[in-house]
Amino acid sequence: MTVMTLTTGSVFVMWLGEQITERGVGNGMSLLIFAGIVVNLPRAMIATLQMLGRGDMGPLKLIFILLLMVAVIAAVVFVERAHRRVTVQYARRMVGRRMYGGASTHIPLKVNTGGVMPVIFASSILAFPQTIQPMFAPTSFMYRAITQISIGYPLYNLLYVSMIVFFAYFYTAIIFNPDDVAENMRKYGGFVPGIRPGKRTAEHIDSILARITLVGALYLAAIALLPELMLTGFKVAPIPFIGEWLDANLPSGITQGLNVPFYFGGTSLLIIVGVAMDTVQQVESQLIMRHYDGFMKKTRIRGRRG
Repeated sequence: MTVMTLTTGSVFVMWLGEQITERGVGNGMSLLIFAGIVVNLPRAMIATLQMLGRGDMGPLKLIFILLLMVAVIAAVVFVERAHRRVTVQYARRMVGRRMYGGASTHIPLKVNTGGVMPVIFASSILAFPQTIQPMFAPTSFMYRAITQISIGYPLYNLLYVSMIVFFAYFYTAIIFNPDDVAENMRKYGGFVPGIRPGKRTAEHIDSILARITLVGALYLAAIALLPELMLTGFKVAPIPFIGEWLDANLPSGITQGLNVPFYFGGTSLLIIVGVAMDTVQQVESQLIMRHYDGFMKKTRIRGRRG
């Protein structure tokens, strides 16, 4: 009955998402996930105000948390919109009596090409050992080993960051092929200035993509570890040799967390910012297409598809 209920509910939600996509604005499934995350914000704000009234949180700490939230959201928007432009020049060619080509354009390579998928892959794999841990006795070696890769432990954080970096490169390699891009450029007479068409162009694009993907992967790892810092902090005591010294000398905000009463950061923040930017871009495109002004007169808002 449980499996049937979950399966039926999932199919129904997918159908609702498709209806929103066809008859509304934006991606339906993304908007449903967005709504499920945002609906918890009022409750978190009330809990924060209650903590402030009881004296569990000081005004300075609340101001610091608000400033940190604004800074993190601004950083996410900046990185999600960031891209590296690879200049492409098209040679002039004569077709009949008309001259074609000769224009200069660029290929935008996104810093975070993989989006939120590397974080989802890494967290899903690391969640599997926690599922099978109750199968072992508390005194067994497997139980103690799985405990070391639980959330908050140093080994978990190390594996988490390593997997995010790996899946960022892996997912980027799947969805973007420099060889195809270089071949299409060569067919239409395009070339990167100073780089020979064909294989050399593919290697040039691949080297640029490798460097910016590393920046995007480290950015994803920082955003993914942010909720742990704000909720529970990092357990540094299990680190060999220097763990006890670090636990005694590091600020309590790092080892015990900031005691924030809500989940901020991680995949939730990436989904909220990405879906909001994408939806605003599509609404603005619809307004401009119908000869209305966009949301902003002096600039255009670009989402993940912009």
